[in-house]
Formats: sequence, C-alpha cells, structure tokens
Amino acid sequence: MGGVNWGSAAYDLERHRMVANTNRLVAWVKLIPREKFEAETSKQQANRICGEFGDQKGAPYGLYRSFIFSPSKLPCNAPPWGTTSISLLASRSGMFRSASFVPGQQTGSINLGGPMITAGGLVFTSAAMDLYLRAFDIERGKELWKCLLPAGGQATPMTYSLNGKQYLVIAAGGHGKLGTKQGDYVLAFTLP
Repeated sequence: MGGVNWGSAAYDLERHRMVANTNRLVAWVKLIPREKFEAETSKQQANRICGEFGDQKGAPYGLYRSFIFSPSKLPCNAPPWGTTSISLLASRSGMFRSASFVPGQQTGSINLGGPMITAGGLVFTSAAMDLYLRAFDIERGKELWKCLLPAGGQATPMTYSLNGKQYLVIAAGGHGKLGTKQGDYVLAFTLP
C-alpha cells in the first residue's frame, strides 16, 4: 500500500522531522509475463478474486498483489499495521499510532492519506481507516485532539490564512477499497 506515495510526507524544517503515514502489511505479489497479463487479468476478474493488478507499462511484467488477512479480517503480521512520523535526527525517535483495529490495543491503522504540519508543531492527519481527523504534538507524538468526520477522510489536510485566522481544511469522501463511509464533504476548522 506504500507509504509516502499516497499522500506524500510533510517536513518540519525547524524540528528536522519528516512525517509520513506508513503501512506495514504482508502481501502476496505475483509478476505476470507481459504476453499473459491481459488473459490473467480477465480470468481473475471473471472469478471475482480479490486483489489488484498493476499494468507496469513499459516493463516485461505486469503485477498482481493481494494483502493477506486472517478470517477475522485483521492483517496476518504483527502490529503496528500503520504508523505516522519519522525523525531525521538520530537523537529523536517515535511514532504516533492513530486508530486501532483491536479495541484496547495500540495496533495502528492502515493509512491512506498524507499528514500536514503547522508552524506550531501540530501534525494533522485523517488517513486512518476510521472517521477521525486527528492532531498530534510533533515532539511527543501525543494525540491532542480528534474530530469525528461525516465520512472517511483518507486525504491530505491543507491549511491557509485569511484575515489573521488560520484554517485547516479536509476533504471527507471515504475510500471504496477500504470500506470507510463514503460521502461528499469538505470541512474547514479554525485554529487558535
């Protein structure tokens, strides 16, 4: 599912910290010779086999991948399954974990969407598989705030200033493959 390729990363120049949402999942990947790719794609789709194909244009192989989940629909590898935060200084480390698949445990969540950092050291992200937009303290990784969105926020927040006020905006449209609640919302929040 990638890491920074979905929603990119954010960099805090003052603190020398890059923040990215990452995923840690086991996948089964199969390379398919180019001359067999179209037939294999048609066969898999006709049989409604879950997974996804990547054409890999220009390469001698196409790609098929499927993530491996248990019958309980939890990933087959040990958590954390998703984290946020990467320090660029060896003296600092840590990660934030947002949503959890298992109540009472810090498993992290699959993340699809990017983070945003404010000059005040707040990290905003809504990439987890739940319906929350969260704010974390960049230094401690502590969750400071969360807001329930009307639909999944698997997107990258943005900020702007107008008339001396700072605003945070997130698109909450959900994600079909992840099964998060879908909608058609753009929400704006003011920051103190």
